[in-house]
Amino acid sequence: MRLILWAGMAASMCMAADSNFNGRWDLTVPKEPRARAWWLEVQGAGTAGIKGSFVGFPGGNTDPIPQIEIKNGVLHWSADRGQGQKKVHLEYTAKIAGGKLAGEMHNGTTTLDFVGVRAPEINEHDDGTWKEGKPIALFNGKDLSGWHAMVPGQALGWVIENGAMSNQAGANNLVSDQKFWNFTLHVEAKLGKETNSGIGLRGRYEVQILDDYGEPPDTHGNGALYSRILPTMNASKPAGEWQTYDIRLVGRDVTVVLNGHKIIDKKHIDGLTAIAQNPDEGEPGPIILQGDHRHVEIRKVTLTPLTR
Repeated sequence: MRLILWAGMAASMCMAADSNFNGRWDLTVPKEPRARAWWLEVQGAGTAGIKGSFVGFPGGNTDPIPQIEIKNGVLHWSADRGQGQKKVHLEYTAKIAGGKLAGEMHNGTTTLDFVGVRAPEINEHDDGTWKEGKPIALFNGKDLSGWHAMVPGQALGWVIENGAMSNQAGANNLVSDQKFWNFTLHVEAKLGKETNSGIGLRGRYEVQILDDYGEPPDTHGNGALYSRILPTMNASKPAGEWQTYDIRLVGRDVTVVLNGHKIIDKKHIDGLTAIAQNPDEGEPGPIILQGDHRHVEIRKVTLTPLTR
């Protein structure tokens, strides 16, 4: 009888310890090849109903984790990416040490270490109390002053043509030297055919830029909060026309106006998206302009800080 009681107590203690994995985690990956951060959410740890979501190597979607469990205090999850000969099996393990996650990713040929901290609570909301400060022109129309490359050691791949930033396919992502907290942001972009680009807010949350004129709204569509927030409509213009993105970010509340149409209205951002290179969600972060896909031109990047 005592053995049964001790076994029951031990099992209860293990389940209680396992529950420490629950929550949202911002992951720093020192050797990630594209200098990106990852994101993990765990629910139901310590129960048979454990489940999770993940943003990380090598894909960029916010995906439910198909296989996840905890064994002897170690969190295990796995997933497959790609199809056919390009299919890759990924294995992840993580422990909690000092209140942080310490883990590894393996895919057969590559191992990446990561460290996770709990995503902070951000209690600021877009409640009408925020006032606009002085606008800041982040692009001067002449050169790339105030911007640097996201991936060290990789060519920039951007030039200035007719007063606009213009990328070569596969260029580096641009990161603003300045960091910001709450703000409005005005961007004007011209998309090439099948262009895929994006605007990173605080270096963490991507507003998608995509040539999808005439398509139904999608969480990966033009103006969406990438893979997280669905626009109410597709307000895209055809490729080759200048499009306007007016974005407002307060705390985790985001509003997006695309070409004069409000397509996202004060929606909550759950966590990092694939563009993230700065996982410190409680701190100011830069603006990112994505250049590592197809051709895009950007002629205006104006940010207005919001304060109380």
